[in-house]
Amino acid sequence: MKILAGRFGGRKIKTSKNLSYRPTKSLVRKSLFDSLAPFPHESVLDLFAGSGVLGFEAASRGAGSIVFVDNDKRAISYLKENSNILAGPQYDFYGSDAFKFLKNEKSFDLIFADPPYLKYDMTLLIESVLGHLNKKGKFILECDRKQEPILQASHKDYGQTRILFWENT
Repeated sequence: MKILAGRFGGRKIKTSKNLSYRPTKSLVRKSLFDSLAPFPHESVLDLFAGSGVLGFEAASRGAGSIVFVDNDKRAISYLKENSNILAGPQYDFYGSDAFKFLKNEKSFDLIFADPPYLKYDMTLLIESVLGHLNKKGKFILECDRKQEPILQASHKDYGQTRILFWENT
């Protein structure tokens, strides 16, 4: 899997077919990051990080610190290995359940969440995440197209994928 643009553009990150994650497709990533340009987000949280491609794409486009959260220790191992290849930003890794991580008081400029489709209570997840956004921060949730926009989200669809957006104004 390749980073699409920015200072790490064209570089590959290591992934594994033996892990249960579902990386965000390149078409979705391109459109998503194009919509975020110019990229002013210094601190980024990648929840349900999996391959970490969203966090690494944010690092490539200028984020200074990226926090990856995933409850699969093998995924965390790959994330750490890839962070050595894509050196520069501050990377932090939490082998934790996303809801447990969200009990801390950290806040971020940009939060990505890509939970397993149709597995979590989306309203609970969204409400938990929105409390961790900095002023003018953005929250982007990747979900199944069947997920109705909730809590005043805007959305965009890509095949079976729906991206929901919130901004802390």
